[in-house]
Amino acid sequence: MAIYVWDYRREYEAERADILDAVDTVFRSGRLVLGESVRSFEEEFAGYHGMAHCVGVDNGTNAVKIALQALGVGPGDEVITVPNTAAPTVLAIDAVGATPVFVDVDPGTYLMDTGQVADAITSRTRCLLPVHLYGQCVDLAPLERLAARHGLRIVEDCAQAHGARRDGRLAGTVGDAAAFSFYPTKVLGAYGDAGAVLTSDDRTERNLRRLRYYGMEDRYYVVRTPGHNARLDEVHAEILRRKLRRLDDYIAARRAVARRYAEGLGDTELTLPQVAPGNEHVYYVYVVRHRERDEILRALRELDFHFNISYPWPVHTMTGFAHLGHATGDFPVTEAAADEIFSLPMYPSLPQDLQDRVITALREILARG
Repeated sequence: MAIYVWDYRREYEAERADILDAVDTVFRSGRLVLGESVRSFEEEFAGYHGMAHCVGVDNGTNAVKIALQALGVGPGDEVITVPNTAAPTVLAIDAVGATPVFVDVDPGTYLMDTGQVADAITSRTRCLLPVHLYGQCVDLAPLERLAARHGLRIVEDCAQAHGARRDGRLAGTVGDAAAFSFYPTKVLGAYGDAGAVLTSDDRTERNLRRLRYYGMEDRYYVVRTPGHNARLDEVHAEILRRKLRRLDDYIAARRAVARRYAEGLGDTELTLPQVAPGNEHVYYVYVVRHRERDEILRALRELDFHFNISYPWPVHTMTGFAHLGHATGDFPVTEAAADEIFSLPMYPSLPQDLQDRVITALREILARG
């Protein structure tokens, strides 16, 4: 039996009646675009976070892009982020005409090394974009101080950190805006692409709503450009409403899987996830590390185990970002991690027998040397 790093089918069978009812509710509503389900999900997701506003959009990439635009970030500006992230984070910065400026990551957590940010700030810096990676949060306290000192905005990339906390604060509740993805694999996932932006600023919220809907405020009348067709779909919104009620249960189940891995693999040569002080990890992915990563993955594939690498290519080494002028060696911590990390299967409905098969297989492969 093949084992994959992610599989939604068991969860779907358990939740099938509710998911199909969500679809039927929308189809019977008479409103398929920007209707009651989107409005209700926005209110409930904002309420979960204790924020004033949530604006649903069509995907996580546009969530980052529109958040930047709503805050006035554009051509000529610089946005400080990390190269150890999914490419869409950086593509969104590029899409608004701004320049991504990278700092390296912490070697233990792979999160932004906030101690490097001050030296990266220039007269063109407009925004700090920390990525809450793998299920835990960047320490935003030093970034808040820098933002206040230099007049910068903060956009949190929360695509991998639904429900995660640092020092008691939920991911997405600290910056000027916070971008979320609800891609199916996420801690809170839709059945297709979806996203949202949180903010507590009324002006930013108005800008977000215009930007996601062609730049319009009233139907057919554009009041701001550039505008986008970036609306959250009613069906995804209704499904997300139902799943939001189970978010804390999903997180508890992910933590249980993580504990089982830690118990079963803690005495091996694998480097297991390190939780930063003050963090409450939600384990979007369970990232481990070994110097013989590629050999381990080949042995696992022979057993029909299909794991993942998040991420095999640092953003600054991709040809699509060659215009930024970086070379291999510029961000050594990120580059070293990319050669050695891989992700074990992690999702709430992962059965214990499959977890045990993963643990047993890894222990046997590692024992061979």
